[in-house]
Amino acid sequence: MGILVVGGAGYIGSHMVKRLAKAGTDVITLDNLCCGYRDAVKYGEFVEGDLGDPTVLDDVFNTYDIEAVMHFAAYIEVGESVTDPAKYYRNNVFNTAVLLDAMVHHQIEHFIFSSTAAIFGEPEYTPIDEKHGKNPINPYGRSKLMVERILQDYDHAYGLKSTCLRYFNAAGADPDGELGERHQPESHLIPLVLQAASGRRDAIKVNGTDYPTVDGTCVRDYIHIDDLCAAHSLALERMQQTGASARYNLGNGQGFSVQQVIDATRTVTGRDFKVVQGARRAGDPAVLVADSTLARQELGWHPAHTELESIIATAWNWETEFLNKQNRV
Repeated sequence: MGILVVGGAGYIGSHMVKRLAKAGTDVITLDNLCCGYRDAVKYGEFVEGDLGDPTVLDDVFNTYDIEAVMHFAAYIEVGESVTDPAKYYRNNVFNTAVLLDAMVHHQIEHFIFSSTAAIFGEPEYTPIDEKHGKNPINPYGRSKLMVERILQDYDHAYGLKSTCLRYFNAAGADPDGELGERHQPESHLIPLVLQAASGRRDAIKVNGTDYPTVDGTCVRDYIHIDDLCAAHSLALERMQQTGASARYNLGNGQGFSVQQVIDATRTVTGRDFKVVQGARRAGDPAVLVADSTLARQELGWHPAHTELESIIATAWNWETEFLNKQNRV
């Protein structure tokens, strides 16, 4: 039986599709390509369509023998969610509910959901474990928390089992160099710094240098994309074995500051680049670090890429290969 990966043409989804296919799983990607890329879907079957379209979902579930769904098709820009919350509630909440209804109708009982550390809001303590209060401070975080609560209700009412994986900062690229991070526009720190190093960007802007951290810049927990996908596979296996829903925080359990990312990028690339200091962004906590003890204990999950330089090196390989392809065109 197969796995349906919704949003499988995007950054995390495309890496997940590859991992599933390499493990011998029949994988089907559903993506409307509003944020993903058709050429990122290199394995399995591809269906172009929207998760909020019941007709498309019925066609997919009737055509393919699907045992579980992994959902990566959310909008993720915090700032945009503040200026256009309707877009986020419509896609991240309403369209997800349409998908869940189709799963219930077709009796598909296992669902892996990409959640986020944004559901916690301002940290009450660090590292952040699963018991931490859920007080999101923007529509993006609220939309993800709404889905988590919907999933609890669907479990109770319909027996739909789910695992919510709360990412902290996904980073890095496929070690084979086949896949990488291509957001438009890009908003994640590591690819932005690498674009400055490669010359695709004039400079990197540091938003705030007066935080109560080791060097005054924000500290974040970066988890390599391969480790993130490994957690998804383990979570699905456990859910199928136990028949129980679960929630896990995913991170390396250690934080790196913006300045440390910049310094590590200079080391990895051997290049210097311009750094511009800017003001703090509203709503940016000083430190966000995950306590992933529960995932390690229950899933047997152990991140393989824990060194910042290692994470950056895979992303740099992707960045240089991307530029080489652009130059060959």
